[in-house]
Amino acid sequence: MSTHKQPWTARRILREALVFALLLFVVSTALNWWRAPKLESDTLPQIQTTLIDGSPFDTASLKDRPLLINFWGTWCPVCAQEAGNIDALSKKYRILTIAVNSGSNAEIQDWMQQQDVGYPVLNDTGGQWAARFKVSIYPITFIYDSKGKLKFTETGYSTTAGLLARMKLAE
Repeated sequence: MSTHKQPWTARRILREALVFALLLFVVSTALNWWRAPKLESDTLPQIQTTLIDGSPFDTASLKDRPLLINFWGTWCPVCAQEAGNIDALSKKYRILTIAVNSGSNAEIQDWMQQQDVGYPVLNDTGGQWAARFKVSIYPITFIYDSKGKLKFTETGYSTTAGLLARMKLAE
């Protein structure tokens, strides 16, 4: 058996990169599935509330449109990294973000101003919405299709491209 190593060629580097990307995708998908909460229903629950900016929000008015629900916290560094991605989607899609145990409405608005984001926010001061969705990992994103059925659950950081693709599939 030869101990001579093959030289690094462009083809070998490309093959190694593709194998690595495939393994990363498989591991990431498996971890996402394992960490996702097991909800009692895959139907979008009724959410009728007032957001921190004073505007009303009601899931009943979202007929025939997908909805992204993102749970986050001002205390979560990964959430801060993902905030711009969620904001980018809010320009095109219906989004509800739920700030869990993140202080007063004014404190959340200050945090949002620092992050330069302007998406809709529900202040979940007591964590009741997080409990209803069985959230224990932050950030976490639920994507419901235009018929109100849960299509995707993403735990941890999600890229803008990944979220856009999932929202497009949920249309």
